Amino acid sequence: MKNKTLNVILIAAILSIWSCNSSQKPADTKAVAEEHNDAKFDNTDNQKQDAQFLVDAAEINWKETLLGQLAQQNSQMTDVKEMGIMMEKSHSESMKNLIALAKKKLITIPTSPTDKVKNVYKDLSKKTGKKFDKEYCDMMVSGHKDAIATFEKASKDANDIDVRTWAAETLPILRKHLDYAITCKKKCEKI
Repeated sequence: MKNKTLNVILIAAILSIWSCNSSQKPADTKAVAEEHNDAKFDNTDNQKQDAQFLVDAAEINWKETLLGQLAQQNSQMTDVKEMGIMMEKSHSESMKNLIALAKKKLITIPTSPTDKVKNVYKDLSKKTGKKFDKEYCDMMVSGHKDAIATFEKASKDANDIDVRTWAAETLPILRKHLDYAITCKKKCEKI
């Protein structure tokens, strides 16, 4: 246990020194979280799978929260703006619960939007009008289908009971989001 702790401290110090001396762009928060978790958990350690799920869940929450904010600003449709409000509120709350769970399990998760999330946000922010609404609705449908699959797997396969429980408790919310997104997508297609 002491060796793992010392390794984590050493790796954190090296990363800190490297980041201070590097003129490159800041490291992706997802990559940093994964590196920290890799240092904490052995490849054979069941906690590593759970850690990866929590990292992925954080990325999902960041994406849905930021895109929800963007929808509130850029959408022309009331239904899409309302979906943005719902996504921001719900995924912000989910992120609070996730942060508490990750802290309890000593798992590092992204502390800010990942590079992938930033790129999706940037691309979507270039769209306007009906194109924005359609693209956002498409993203919400496909993103929530993927999230549901990820959370269903974790609700059955996660090694830690708290992680399994959190995944299972989050599924009904994700399904509600998917239903709403499908309805919005149909409305966008009629316009």
